Amino acid sequence: MLETKFKELYEIVKRLRLECPWDKEQTNDSIKANTIEEAYEVVEAIDDKNYTELKKELGDLLLHIIFHSVIASEGNHFELEEVIDSISEKLIRRHPHVFGNVEVTGSEEVKRNWESIKLTEGRESVLEGVPKMLPALQRAHRLQEKASKVGFDWEKKEDVWKKVIEEIEEMHASEKLESPDELEKETGDVFFALVNYSRFLGINPENALRRTNEKFIKRFNYVEKKINGTGRKIDESNLMEMDKYWEESKREE
Repeated sequence: MLETKFKELYEIVKRLRLECPWDKEQTNDSIKANTIEEAYEVVEAIDDKNYTELKKELGDLLLHIIFHSVIASEGNHFELEEVIDSISEKLIRRHPHVFGNVEVTGSEEVKRNWESIKLTEGRESVLEGVPKMLPALQRAHRLQEKASKVGFDWEKKEDVWKKVIEEIEEMHASEKLESPDELEKETGDVFFALVNYSRFLGINPENALRRTNEKFIKRFNYVEKKINGTGRKIDESNLMEMDKYWEESKREE
């Protein structure tokens, strides 16, 4: 049944490619931004624990995988079957503890083995494969995570926290230099150190900041609603009034 439905979707996409004016015009480049957007919509549905939406968004993301493959096949680059074969082979190759005779003691050893196997596949660096287009916080987290799998890591969480404090102090000191470039560098070091510390806490910094962004939106919207309720706009208020409603929104959570 699953194979039949997958083939049906594949045939639908191929027909759209032949008969729909918009679909005909698309290239891998033209739809890549939409692919990223669909991936973020999947994440949003997961954050909201909305499984009805997650089902829909996963369908949209699956459509993009097939669409990209169909376009590539038209240029004789590869077929959808090759995409499936590639990931199947990789999963088997990188899970020797499941499909082979390797024994592991837990998930951390699985991750270390994963990175070691990657190096045998022709990669020159353990840091290869971290997309440049990832959000900066997420990319920093993945770079640090990959380096840690080969032993390049802090030994104690306390030392990481000291590094955070050190970088904050250096950032503060760089303000006196009146050099925007230097201040930007030091600010980046602060974020990088905080990402490292969050990793030691078992927190994904991208997820954490996304939750804080949503919390800020919810509280600020509350402030706006309260002020609009007085017949005024937000820019006709003042900080004291906005702070009052801000604290009120926190109490109502």
